[in-house]
Amino acid sequence: MNKLLEKIKNIEHGFRHIIEAGNIIIKDPSIDHLEYAESLLGDESYQVRMLATYLLGQLSLENKDALEILENKVAKDGNWRVQEMLAKAFDYHCQAIGYEKCLPIIQKWINHENPNVKRAVIEGLRIWTSRPYFKENPEVAIRLIAKFRSDDSEYLRKSIGNSLRDISKKHKVLVDNEVANWNLADKKVIFIRKLIYK
Repeated sequence: MNKLLEKIKNIEHGFRHIIEAGNIIIKDPSIDHLEYAESLLGDESYQVRMLATYLLGQLSLENKDALEILENKVAKDGNWRVQEMLAKAFDYHCQAIGYEKCLPIIQKWINHENPNVKRAVIEGLRIWTSRPYFKENPEVAIRLIAKFRSDDSEYLRKSIGNSLRDISKKHKVLVDNEVANWNLADKKVIFIRKLIYK
């Protein structure tokens, strides 16, 4: 296992090597996967913490503790790559269970006080209107995403702008109607509007 960890520490970019390592670990029945994943979160290497995040995403389907660890521990990680993996882990969870069935969890996470938790939803589900349920209900996606347009976190607002720009390619009128109601005296809102229409 140590060789596997050393190998991923030497690769700086991408997700594939993390996923491959995670799949090897998941297949090993001799490991307490939840305990192991949680122990990896303390590693100084962001690659190892990404691996832990991937493992927790895989485990979240069967273990609610894994989802809680993602929400309450991983979301506090200061590394943006770990936050990208958190978004992927959240989307995996929703995709496997079903986006409509996951609406209560999506609502819980997107209303979280930590902007990284909100961003995991907004970024993870991109492109929202390519996902089942949201494909048929684009206005629900737009409403969920746009709600946090005045958030203090620029990291989150950037994700909001990019997500709404994606959606506007197929649902321009719906996005335009949403933006028409925004307070353009708010600089945070203007920041997002520029991203949508750039």
